[in-house]
Amino acid sequence: MSLREAIRYAHEHQPSLAAARARVAVALAQSAVPRAGYMPRIAAAAEVLVGTSNNTTASYATVGILDVARVGGTAANATRSWSPDPSTLIGASVHQELYDFGRLEAQADAYDALARAAGEDARGVQLDLDLLVEDSFYAVQSSKAILAAADAAVQRVQAHRDLAEAQVRAQLWSPIKLTRADADLANYTVDRVRAAGSLAIAQDVLAATIGAAEPAIDAGADDLTFATPPQLAAAMRDVDVQAPELRAARAQLLAQQRISSAIRSELRPDLSVSAELTGRAGGAPVTAATPTGGGWLPDVPNWDALVVLSWPIFDRVVTARARASERIEAVRVAEIDQVAQQLRTGAERGYVELEVARSAVPALQRALAAAQANHAQAEAQFTAGLGTAVELSDAEALLTDAQIQLAVGQFQQSRARARLGRALAEVAQ
Repeated sequence: MSLREAIRYAHEHQPSLAAARARVAVALAQSAVPRAGYMPRIAAAAEVLVGTSNNTTASYATVGILDVARVGGTAANATRSWSPDPSTLIGASVHQELYDFGRLEAQADAYDALARAAGEDARGVQLDLDLLVEDSFYAVQSSKAILAAADAAVQRVQAHRDLAEAQVRAQLWSPIKLTRADADLANYTVDRVRAAGSLAIAQDVLAATIGAAEPAIDAGADDLTFATPPQLAAAMRDVDVQAPELRAARAQLLAQQRISSAIRSELRPDLSVSAELTGRAGGAPVTAATPTGGGWLPDVPNWDALVVLSWPIFDRVVTARARASERIEAVRVAEIDQVAQQLRTGAERGYVELEVARSAVPALQRALAAAQANHAQAEAQFTAGLGTAVELSDAEALLTDAQIQLAVGQFQQSRARARLGRALAEVAQ
């Protein structure tokens, strides 16, 4: 896969990103809960009650699913009795919030802020995933370059070993040149095996990083480009505005502030209206007459409507919860400062690492050119019988190390640019 393909595949298949998106969906669903309190509630119920029916002329309403106004079944001066009489009731009710003095809106604002925080967290997870894919991709490319250097070294040393063997058989060279070539060939063969193993591991890591079902994924073309990074001062301003970690921390603070407000609003009044339609019957005798069905058939209709104003004037638990929430607000403020400091430090370190890596690559390229020239000279002298095996071995080691160091330097440069991009919350094009 190319790097762009690998990142796109990871966005579609990596479980960590799927989990972050699911958390955003949960937060959005939760934000709809408080606003649902503005919608009417409709309920129905049926009941059978057996108990005494000693009554007065008082009427009252319960506060619950059914706000049922009681209608007396016996006269106020009826004879007291401990014998139970049946009563039946069936009905439906509608409840509607009229005005909550800001309680539901504060709760909704808190959930909205939490949803924004979850969205920023998901964006941060995606940026982290992109960086992890880029690191894994560049690691595969670097491992391939190191394996290529190891393969080339084995091929060169094999040719030198074959030449030494032929010359020793012809009694033109000392056997020590052959034994040294054999030792070098064995060492470079081991290095090639290790390089091949490192490449296989890097390909496995890349496959796991993007969430692929295949056990290994090879790295193709690096087809992503990063814009020239801004100056450090401008980058710091961009971090303060664009970094998802900082945006999420600010949203968390706002959510906590709205939670505190919602808790305090629980001590505000609440105005609501309800209406009921019921059918009932009571088995208690009224003026010596027994109702139809003996109280088991709810054939007496009633309706009622009421407006309820409730006001929890003092509740120590509510004030304690509000005070605890305000303490959490102070924690959120400190977390914003902590995150901002970490992001600025990371961005500054990213600039330094990128500058060091970029400065090192030209020097590594010059070192490789010098090692190639040195190897060519040592090889020419060795082939002509004028150079020693030690000189050729040193030249071979210098060349192979220069090739590997250049591959590592290029990897560090690519990784440093990707990490700086992550610190600045950039998205590669």
